[in-house]
Amino acid sequence: MITDVTEDLEPIQLRVAPASEVPFSDIEAVFGTRGDPAHCWCQWYKIPGSDWRRFGDEGLHDRLKEQVRATGLGRGLIAYDGEIPVGWCAVEPRTDLPRIRQSTIIKGGTAHPDFDDTAVWAVSCFVVPRNHRGRGVARVLAEAAVDFARTGGALVVEAYAVDPKIRTKVTADALFHGTVSMFARAGFTEVARPRADRAIMQVELTK
Repeated sequence: MITDVTEDLEPIQLRVAPASEVPFSDIEAVFGTRGDPAHCWCQWYKIPGSDWRRFGDEGLHDRLKEQVRATGLGRGLIAYDGEIPVGWCAVEPRTDLPRIRQSTIIKGGTAHPDFDDTAVWAVSCFVVPRNHRGRGVARVLAEAAVDFARTGGALVVEAYAVDPKIRTKVTADALFHGTVSMFARAGFTEVARPRADRAIMQVELTK
């Protein structure tokens, strides 16, 4: 899962749609057939570690397909440049991500420690294919994720950003959560630092 890590450009004009409303082939086009996205399908935080090995790539693919087709809102957004799908953002109730509560990206740092609170939504992953990076795709998706979560009844939108300024060496595949500066430009505020190079970013919504 790779995020768009170039943030100094103004975001391009994109159309963003709920994943539940688009052909699943468009989601497949964004995730591709190689690299981390094609081996995870945004399931890492949804499956306990003890069960992860039971699912191969095909099983993880099928789980995501079932999740975005489930009744109600889908579990993510797809960005389009014209008719071309150019990015994915996972945004859903944090209660759907059981592995988050044990993760070092949040442990001891979240401002909302009640993991049974369905009003807390999480932005957990971005995927932007290589030939569409550096254009502000992830930032557009982060902004859209807030409105999407509000529609779903969220009162808090939480994200788990990497701070490349702290890490001495950061590869693109380590940035699938998004960066601190990207979320800040999308209207998120830093509320905690579980680690020096990891910030919890948040938007508080009103009813």
